[in-house]
Amino acid sequence: MAEIPAGLIFVLVILAIVFIASAAKIVKQNEKGLVETLGKYTRTVDSGLTIIFPIIQHIRRVDLREQVIDVPPQNVITKDNVLVTVDAIIYFQITDPFKVVYNIVNFAMAALKLAQTNLRNVIGDLELDQTLTSREKINLQLREVLDEATDNWGVKVTRVEIQKIDPPKDITDAMSKQMKAEREKRAVILESEGIRQSQILQAEGQKQKQILDAEGRAQAIKAVADAEKYQIEIVFNAIHSGRPTNDLLAIKYLETLGKIADGKATKIFLPLETSNVLGSLGGIAELFKEKQEDKKEG
Repeated sequence: MAEIPAGLIFVLVILAIVFIASAAKIVKQNEKGLVETLGKYTRTVDSGLTIIFPIIQHIRRVDLREQVIDVPPQNVITKDNVLVTVDAIIYFQITDPFKVVYNIVNFAMAALKLAQTNLRNVIGDLELDQTLTSREKINLQLREVLDEATDNWGVKVTRVEIQKIDPPKDITDAMSKQMKAEREKRAVILESEGIRQSQILQAEGQKQKQILDAEGRAQAIKAVADAEKYQIEIVFNAIHSGRPTNDLLAIKYLETLGKIADGKATKIFLPLETSNVLGSLGGIAELFKEKQEDKKEG
């Protein structure tokens, strides 16, 4: 048996290594592989090690991670004929590797043009004020339109974000003046409200003061009424008991002194029981009366 030359063995080993290296393909975790045999799609393989036949087979890797397309700023005319500059970002994810490879040549370019067209359509149906205040609505409409259009391409548009909407400078200046006037208006309203609340509090305080004063006067009147009631009860009890008490006599003497001072009383009658106690009081009253008459004659 003839020996195989060492050089031939070396060549065969090199060819085997090259074959194995060409046949063994590794698909990453975030990818899917499309195997083509002689240019025709054969199968889809998952992540991991895949063996193909070199030369006649080829594998295409498709990234399944979420990706971003930046829509460059463009001029868009609103419904009320105002030119605004709009900038947007599209987030998408490939869901069907077969469709994105075989149904569209350049998905990124197609999605960009589709986004620009639909951005003009959506904003063209809105007035300037709506455009500036309805970003969420615009984002939602664009996402729905793009998602429906890209479904045949095996792509799902996860979200669309409007980065900025810039009106012309004259419109911006007018809006700034309007906002300033609105803030000044709110400041005036707040100041007026503060003054009104202050006046209300002052009026409430004055009202409480008047109530307290009235309650004080009412208590004073009640105290006087209670004193008069006490005097009436003493007189009443004395009359019905048949014998005047010292309290009743004292009250009557004080009333008589007042009449003497006014010149209305000319005589004073003292009970015997109290003559020793109140005699001096009657004498003082008589002297006071004489002095009053001397003043009148003089």
